[in-house]
Amino acid sequence: MPLKKLQLRPGVNKENTRYANENGWFDSDKIRFRQGTPEKIGGWQRISSSTFLGLCRSLWNWVTLGFANLIGVGTNLKFYIEQGGAYYDITPIRATTTLGANPFSANGTTTVTVTAASHGAITGDYVTFSGSTTAVFNAEYVITYINANSYSITLASPLTAGTYGGSAVVAAYQISVGAEVQLPISGWGAGGWGLGTWGNGATTTTSIRLWSQNNYGEDLIFAPRGGSIYYWDANGGTSTRGVLLSSLGGSVTFTNASPTVVTLSTVFTVGTPVQFAAGTGGSLPTGITANTTYYLENIVGVTANLSLTQGGSTYVNTTSTGSGVYISNIVDVPTVQNSIFVSSNRFVFAFGCNDYGSSALNPMFIRWSNFEDPYNWTLGQDSQANYMVLSHGSEIITAVQSRQEIIVFTDSAIFSLQYVGPPAVWRQDILGDNISIVSQNAAILASGRIFWMGIDKFYMYDGRVNTLNCDLRKYIFQDINFGQNEQIFCGTNEGFNEVWWFYCSITGPNGTGTVLNPNTTIDRYVVYNYLELDGKGGQGVWYYGTLARTAWLDSGLRDNPVAATYSNNLVNHESGVDNGETATMLPIEAYISSAEFDIEDGDRFGFIYRMLPDVTFEGSTAASPSAVMTLIPMQNSGSGYNSPTSVAGSDNATVTRTATIPIEQFTGQVYIRVRGRQMIMKIASTGLGVQWQLGYPRIDIRQDGRR
Repeated sequence: MPLKKLQLRPGVNKENTRYANENGWFDSDKIRFRQGTPEKIGGWQRISSSTFLGLCRSLWNWVTLGFANLIGVGTNLKFYIEQGGAYYDITPIRATTTLGANPFSANGTTTVTVTAASHGAITGDYVTFSGSTTAVFNAEYVITYINANSYSITLASPLTAGTYGGSAVVAAYQISVGAEVQLPISGWGAGGWGLGTWGNGATTTTSIRLWSQNNYGEDLIFAPRGGSIYYWDANGGTSTRGVLLSSLGGSVTFTNASPTVVTLSTVFTVGTPVQFAAGTGGSLPTGITANTTYYLENIVGVTANLSLTQGGSTYVNTTSTGSGVYISNIVDVPTVQNSIFVSSNRFVFAFGCNDYGSSALNPMFIRWSNFEDPYNWTLGQDSQANYMVLSHGSEIITAVQSRQEIIVFTDSAIFSLQYVGPPAVWRQDILGDNISIVSQNAAILASGRIFWMGIDKFYMYDGRVNTLNCDLRKYIFQDINFGQNEQIFCGTNEGFNEVWWFYCSITGPNGTGTVLNPNTTIDRYVVYNYLELDGKGGQGVWYYGTLARTAWLDSGLRDNPVAATYSNNLVNHESGVDNGETATMLPIEAYISSAEFDIEDGDRFGFIYRMLPDVTFEGSTAASPSAVMTLIPMQNSGSGYNSPTSVAGSDNATVTRTATIPIEQFTGQVYIRVRGRQMIMKIASTGLGVQWQLGYPRIDIRQDGRR
């Protein structure tokens, strides 16, 4: 018989049986397709030996006016700025309090009780003390909650029993930490009305800490889901923390005049509403009242006049200087939101936020700031700030900037927001209903199109909403632990025309089907290559594998895609060919195996005694890189693998590169001994420094009868 070329269709397909997918691929891990054939994916290297605290769920990359290349890193415990491989803690402070005399009580162990009235902290929160007469306390500590007026901290070594600290200890509390994974809440009323068996032991979950972030020019606006909006000023450098967007007025001074002149800490636009307060023990100038809204008018740099109305019809005068430090706060900035977004034309959006005059979150409410003004959210003649309420769904999940529009996802519909100018400013159009999205981070823009994962299928928006044909749909959606759906995220790998989704699985390793306790850590991924031809007349192929990541960033400002790991660091992907997540370089184990293919028509046994591999090891760093090629025979399509799989010999052979100059050479032929009606081909590598791409191997078959 002539040599049989094994030319299989690109992409992995598990929508049917192995035999129904004849001449295709069925299993994979850490491979991709290029020009129709599979290859091992690139490696990854940690960007530095530094680490951060918590699990990272959000990454954002931008460059300042001083050409500092920064990444915002949001974890469940803190928020960092990464620069040059170092992680700088810019977690905002929610409260600063002077404690009573000698607030630290030691009992001879490493545990110290802190007396702090109405501290508002929870277990796991971070506090930094200063001003203590006992130096060991002037540091950052993790809180363990005791009651509303006390908590404990843990020292590195025991302290003699007694009280410590002196009379001037200041506690600076960082914003509260968030959950690392979704945690079940069970019992009466745990589920909402109509959800599961409400009132009958229903189960729901607490949310994980998710961040949304965008740069506003060289600065950063960031917010935790369900929390306030924060602002980080790049001019302050990485040693400064983020602050509440509504507190950016900072300290101010008044000049007594008619009208008064106020000098601010930030440049604002005309009509921005502010309120003033005096520092501890101080008083405001005569003519200025606390908790009264004033509007900034006649702005020149950081100076302005004050008016009681927008437009400057009622100017404010002062007749005394008052005393203390004066503080201004911006009025009408949303105090709670589910996600924030900065549009390409510089509006700041809050999706799912509080209405004007309310502190309650409306999950379908959208507000946006004035044009090119992140501080002014007040409705009025001098502002394009406005709001809208979406009609379809129960909550807004996320939003993605596309070409000339913002695509907003609720839990059951998709909307388009387009800028139309005053008075409406932004127009909403519904693009589709009865559409799902599985998580806040499950949608991404790639090649001018938006791709996202729903609760039971994948979608694409390219001007129309389309369902993606997925050759792995059944396998993937039966494998996802939906109890951890908020962890699902996606990212692009534009260099290879790929969209990656990462999720927590419920099955055993390598698709064995063995059901384990559902994983609460991300361990699987699925990839859609939107440019690769599928060999069936269409475009777009799928493949999948195992990889533990918590966030992903593909930015044109970086040479490589960046991902966050469970080692609490960032790694550059497509860098090298090995696993450099830690200081010890490890091999990347990659494989792909085919569906069954017939020997001729599958009616006769074939005896295969020789394989002519077609493999390139270009890009390998090992002196003699190798991969193992295996043929697994079957008696028929309904049987298991032959046991033993070989006939007085071997079913596999190692293909090794033997030279690199003048041309790449590899093992020309390998001898094996297998017999069957159907076969499965597999290529795998487990060594350091190995990179491979498979071509079209050929096998030498000898006809061997019908039984």
